[in-house]
Amino acid sequence: MQISNNGIQFIKQMEGCVKHDKRHVIYDDKTGSAVDVNKPLPRGATIGYGHLITPGECFGNGITERAATDLLRVDIAAAERVVQNTVVVPLTQNQYDALVSLAYNIGTKNFTISTVVKYINNPNFHSIKYPTLKSAWMAWNYSHGVVSNGLVNRRRHEWNLFNN
Repeated sequence: MQISNNGIQFIKQMEGCVKHDKRHVIYDDKTGSAVDVNKPLPRGATIGYGHLITPGECFGNGITERAATDLLRVDIAAAERVVQNTVVVPLTQNQYDALVSLAYNIGTKNFTISTVVKYINNPNFHSIKYPTLKSAWMAWNYSHGVVSNGLVNRRRHEWNLFNN
């Protein structure tokens, strides 16, 4: 399987972006505010739909919508691979898209060891800490040790997509 166009649009909506004059600009992922490109970039400097800028990448002039979408597709490739390599049961397209969104957001290492994957792969799995697949999924709502309303909402939307 591969992510659908609806899945791409879903992740775009969940990640959000910052634009000026129709161009995606660098923003601080923590605050969602555009940053001054003439100053050192803050930790978590992001562009497009959740692309964390790495040393050597230069986006001072911003990027087009097409470039932002292309960058997202490259970035989610790792999330797609981890879903393909760790989930061993058949999935619907919506389930696959929701799992890719989750893996993209929480990171591939976290996804691989998650209780979510254990529940999906084994219908007889049971966890005392997370008694249901939904509770395991919804638990991924912390940012810097604090429950994030944005992540609570994202998990709810992903869960709805997974079950749709």
